[in-house]
Amino acid sequence: MIIDIPDTTASKVAKDLVKIREEGGQVALTRVLNLVVVAKPEEIESSILAANAASSEHPCRIIVVCDTGESPSSELNAQIRVGGDAGASEVIVLQAASAVVRHTDTLIMPLLLPDAPIVAWWPSIVPEKPSLEPIGSMAQTRLTDSVNSNAPEQNLRRLRENHVPGDVDLAWTRATVWRGLIATALDQPPFEPVLSVEIEGDATHPSLDLIGAWLAKSLNVPVTLKGVDGAEGLTRVALKRAGGDIEFTRPDGKRATLRQPNMPEQHINLPIRSLEECLAEELRRLYPDVFYSEVLLEGLPLVEPAA
Repeated sequence: MIIDIPDTTASKVAKDLVKIREEGGQVALTRVLNLVVVAKPEEIESSILAANAASSEHPCRIIVVCDTGESPSSELNAQIRVGGDAGASEVIVLQAASAVVRHTDTLIMPLLLPDAPIVAWWPSIVPEKPSLEPIGSMAQTRLTDSVNSNAPEQNLRRLRENHVPGDVDLAWTRATVWRGLIATALDQPPFEPVLSVEIEGDATHPSLDLIGAWLAKSLNVPVTLKGVDGAEGLTRVALKRAGGDIEFTRPDGKRATLRQPNMPEQHINLPIRSLEECLAEELRRLYPDVFYSEVLLEGLPLVEPAA
């Protein structure tokens, strides 16, 4: 069910939500967190779709705040979605001019579930300092997505400069499976030291930088990043060793091949992770990702951007 509420206030929206719940039997007691999404107008629906999918694992109240641009109007237009249009969540969409949504914390305060963690998510906007944003200062976890931003590489480096515990970029989450496969391969004999690492893929994809930073810091070896025209995400990771390389290749963005000395090739299903998967993974951990912080702060300066 979708209910439009034009020219309203957040307090009135909160009262309407209670009324809808009482009349329709919607229950909010099982909601485990507040997910506040700061979205552009054109990404409202895609953000809600991803959040609804993630909510099947993490029932939550989703509050989408959308800046419609500069305008003298102080009108706030809202929409409430419950039932089949909201997954395992309640969705509240707030749209208003910049002057109104600039104070996001005050705007959403009446709508937050009490005593529930707050996760802030910017689907494509990368604030200069997420923790100092109005909603960022309230949130336990702050999710950015430099992959979908206007300048992925520059934004990732800027996130490093202003990082505080609780900040996570979904470019790191997108590489979770890659990190697991690489770590597993290195845990197998003959346990030779890695001398250097080569990584290839989309030069604008910050997951390359983060995988490179992770390996440079963990293995203390030089890491080279190389851009590949038309690539989707990561396409190759080669761990150079004296007795033979460990090499993962995924040219089609779907299926990876692992090659190691004196062992048959292994083929692994490795599709590019969906936004829904990445969001659900981060909502499982409502505490600072220490490994991400270390890689971003200590590992990223060790690698040069892909050429």
